[in-house]
Amino acid sequence: MRKWIVLIIIFFIAGTVSAQVTVSGILDTTVTYQAGAGDSPDHSFGFEEFANLRLQSKLRDRGAVYGALNLIAASGDYATNAARIEAYNTGSSLSFTSYTAGENYIAAIELERLYFRLNGEHIDFDGGLFRLPFGFGHMWGSSDFLNPKNPLKPDARPRAILGTAIFWYPTDEMKFLSFYSTPRDPFSREGNGSIFGISMDYHWDKASIQTLYSFETPKVLSNYGIHRAGLSLKADIEIGLVIDALYTYNYQADTELDGLSCSLGIDYSFFDSKVIVLSEYLFNGKTSSTALGYGGSFSNNHYLYTGFTFRFSDFTNMTTAVINCLDDVSFTPIVSLNHELFQGAALTITAQFPIDRDVINGGKRGELGPLPPDELQPFLPMRMGRYFNCSAKLRLRF
Repeated sequence: MRKWIVLIIIFFIAGTVSAQVTVSGILDTTVTYQAGAGDSPDHSFGFEEFANLRLQSKLRDRGAVYGALNLIAASGDYATNAARIEAYNTGSSLSFTSYTAGENYIAAIELERLYFRLNGEHIDFDGGLFRLPFGFGHMWGSSDFLNPKNPLKPDARPRAILGTAIFWYPTDEMKFLSFYSTPRDPFSREGNGSIFGISMDYHWDKASIQTLYSFETPKVLSNYGIHRAGLSLKADIEIGLVIDALYTYNYQADTELDGLSCSLGIDYSFFDSKVIVLSEYLFNGKTSSTALGYGGSFSNNHYLYTGFTFRFSDFTNMTTAVINCLDDVSFTPIVSLNHELFQGAALTITAQFPIDRDVINGGKRGELGPLPPDELQPFLPMRMGRYFNCSAKLRLRF
């Protein structure tokens, strides 16, 4: 904790000396209620205070230094879930997490971004801890293997990578990218699992294309390395169309169709954009980028997201959506209401209702139901679930 505080002080001093520092961010105050399933309490509550603090300091006209910190204080459900997940991921007991315990809360400071960017006439260079997104998919993010998405957790902050990237812009419409990422295992001293890749973007007036290739160096369970090849397309015609696909090939795992993750989405607006419809299908191969245990969150093959956004005014909108697992007939309806109280302040209320055949007629449990099936337990920190959960979040931007 003290190291992060020293880092913040150094960054502020550096910015103040150069007289070019810019500070911005968000402050979220969230309360939640949950009706639990499995080992979760029948009724539980949580409170979280979360701030994302972003800093930027220019290096004359040659580039900039960027930083972002997450400041977290939590109690109840938020504290319990955070500690259990961290203990599960690290294999430690609850007393050895990165959270500091207060009298009625736990708290943490997380370094989210810390990198520099050097600008040239047609070439940019990034180095450090930064986000490197791929693909045009809205909900599933098949190509975005470095930043896994989950539509059940729309507020999750995208993870960063530690590495370098070179951007080349030969024309206004075209971009080439070459990148390197350190291994996902930060203790890999030999560099096993490092990722090297290239991508190309091209943009027309109403369409865009992105191609991607990466190679992950050999490690345990992939002695020959892992190859990934992706293609993402989007077009804005009468309707919006998106195709996002990534194929992951691991010779040792004898990857075939299981290595494919592919999504197809459409969106359309009615009544002067007062009603927006978005639907996106996902095919999730068992060893693909979106698969549980391989960087993603899903264990079945076929999923469908369908959402409607209603804009009542410039200040108020509501989204209703259903996330379906078509294999086991489980789904989670979501309702979210957003209202802008004043400029820079918004209130969002969200509710989720997991449903499967066990809820409907006492049948088999499903992946998106209140409690995941037994076969998923090796991938989960606890046998915990929920029949219903609702959160209210006040977001302040500064």
